[in-house]
Amino acid sequence: MNNPIKTTVQFSEQTAIPKEQSENVLFDIYIEDISGNTEYCKALIEKLLTVPYAKLPEFFTHHCNFISDPIKWLNKTERLISINEGVFCNSSGQGRMIKCYTIIESKRKELELLRYRHSHQKPPMQYINAECEVRYFCFKETKSKVDEMEDYTEKIMYLTKEKFDYEQASIDFINPKLPDYSMQCQKEIDQIQHISRLTSEFSKEQMRQNCNGMPFNKLKINCNINQMVDIFYQLHRELFVEGKPIIDGNINDIIAVIVNSFTDKDGKELSPDSIATMIKPSKTDKRPKPHKRIDIDKML
Repeated sequence: MNNPIKTTVQFSEQTAIPKEQSENVLFDIYIEDISGNTEYCKALIEKLLTVPYAKLPEFFTHHCNFISDPIKWLNKTERLISINEGVFCNSSGQGRMIKCYTIIESKRKELELLRYRHSHQKPPMQYINAECEVRYFCFKETKSKVDEMEDYTEKIMYLTKEKFDYEQASIDFINPKLPDYSMQCQKEIDQIQHISRLTSEFSKEQMRQNCNGMPFNKLKINCNINQMVDIFYQLHRELFVEGKPIIDGNINDIIAVIVNSFTDKDGKELSPDSIATMIKPSKTDKRPKPHKRIDIDKML
């Protein structure tokens, strides 16, 4: 070994083969030369350093064909390279190392896509609205995905993309027993938007009824909207009095209070969907960063 490695990675599967089964001397690692995991790691690094630069993609494909979990092997190989970067110390070696990283990432994405396609069971033909060369369109499946989404905007964005994908695809098969896929997507979009408008109107009506007839104008938020929403989040989720949240109530009512009480700095209405997303506990990325947060606890 001309390039001793610093440390090794434990491979659960090795791609070494007997010499008599070898069909590619340039790529193959022989079992006869490997007495354990350390020797395999050394042999693998040696191959990565000596296989012609242009043939490195073929090398990785060749070895992925020998094992049951090629993605795991790629991850281990990537780790082996990263902890032995000193072996690739010269300028040509640095380029070779970057090339290996690029190939591994590309190959991993390719294999993950294939794995998804194999694991994702295609629905029966009676539920498929249409097919093209690259995919099928099944509104039953699409509706199921939409129903799992909580955010109105996310639902509409997904349905709109599906509608455009269908309209731009070169369709090979259309199921005459099912409605047009694009029309079904559009009807679902219309229904979601209608429900969103009704929800907003009902919330406003409820707010008016709870105001004992007192007229009021909405207050303008001149800071970032998510900072104001975060104040309500803290009072409802983080700050307590005798074990009860400072603001106690249904989350939908809190959203309605915010939407019906405030506008943005330009006087525009707030979106109930956006507020619902910001106040959701799992959506920490939608609320302000720690240095931008208005810390209510310090004010109490």
